[in-house]
Amino acid sequence: MNEPTLPAAASGTFLIDGDLPVNRLGYGTMRLVGEGAWGEPPDPAEARRVLCRAVELGVTLIDTADAYGPEIAERLIAEALHPYPPGLVIATKGGITRQGPAKTEYVGRVGYLIQCVEMSLRRLKLERIELYQLHRIDPRTPLEESLGALRQMQIQGKIRHIGLSEVTPAEIQEAQRIVPVVTVQNRYSLADRRHEETLTWCEQQGIGFLPWYPNAGGKLLKPDHPSAQALARFAARHSATVAQLSLAWLLHRSPVMLPIPGTSKVAHLEENIAAAGLKLSDDDWAEVEKSASLVA
Repeated sequence: MNEPTLPAAASGTFLIDGDLPVNRLGYGTMRLVGEGAWGEPPDPAEARRVLCRAVELGVTLIDTADAYGPEIAERLIAEALHPYPPGLVIATKGGITRQGPAKTEYVGRVGYLIQCVEMSLRRLKLERIELYQLHRIDPRTPLEESLGALRQMQIQGKIRHIGLSEVTPAEIQEAQRIVPVVTVQNRYSLADRRHEETLTWCEQQGIGFLPWYPNAGGKLLKPDHPSAQALARFAARHSATVAQLSLAWLLHRSPVMLPIPGTSKVAHLEENIAAAGLKLSDDDWAEVEKSASLVA
């Protein structure tokens, strides 16, 4: 078997719903825009270079959302990458409105979600979105209404697959009575395993799991934290960084794991993608997990 020629290919391949192949280590675009996912990036040219470099490195799954900017991340993707290379999957999300930096409200009304899909298609210059995710469940709107809107767009051929974000197994099962759910995007990392039950459930069902905040919001990288120091020493022994270690652990943790680390710098992107080639023994991974257990 030939060795993968592109770094991201070393992460292996996952088939979303058994028919949509992606390299498991992808790229997330939330950090591509301003602080708090609000406003233009400090360096738009660098942002576009990051997107182009991701594809050059073999990334085939780019995760975004209409709430990043808002709208700015989707626009940058089209500016940098359209017309898209064969095999590139752009996953986007709708269902969150943004009122300012890190200020959000969930909206799952039918008319709003249909508009979200239509506008994402326009900004991304796509005829069909391969993976569209409900960004959050709106507690004020019945789930059958929100997912019914996405199902309507799926029947029209404007969405291929549907995913959910920040959900429990019970919520996924409820959703699956309305639409097929092929991916789940929940917060999860080496130091933050609050969604362990959901990950296990996704494994059993063959559902792709996209973990966000893969470095626990930066806690894994703080040099003054005792556990972070232990991880840094371990990473150095393997000629890696703590960020690479945490991403490689995610890939090791589960075959359905599809990490989507974000960055606004090409150098940081290259560091992240190199994690796909980091292979450790089971004993090494046990030591990594022990070192991370005190990060809080």
